[in-house]
Amino acid sequence: MTASTIGQLAAACGVGVETVRYYQRRGLLEVPVKPAGSGHIGRIRRYDEKALQTLSFIRSAQKAGFTLSQIEELLELDASHDRRRAGEIAEKRLADLDLEIRTLQSARRSLVKLANACANGPEGPCPILTAFDH
Repeated sequence: MTASTIGQLAAACGVGVETVRYYQRRGLLEVPVKPAGSGHIGRIRRYDEKALQTLSFIRSAQKAGFTLSQIEELLELDASHDRRRAGEIAEKRLADLDLEIRTLQSARRSLVKLANACANGPEGPCPILTAFDH
């Protein structure tokens, strides 16, 4: 991708234009300089490969569960080459993910028990319905 419009950049990363603008307002993504020139067409901001890489990183980091504040710090650390701190942030996220996984596994075990009790139990209210009726 070379010299893309904001719409092309957004589409390439599967986000909306307003999402790109939001990241710009947050300082996560640079706003390119509007070129000098006459007329509307010649003055459209163009985004380079670096913008695409940054936006792709933001989206991937979000999918991994990083907050925008953490992503902002990671981007700053990348610029300063502070690998130690970036590693600390990643380790913290891993610990958070491990906790979320344990919580989800526990919820899954409980739901499996309830589903089996509902499917195989005696007549009357389903335990799933009564378990969440508090």
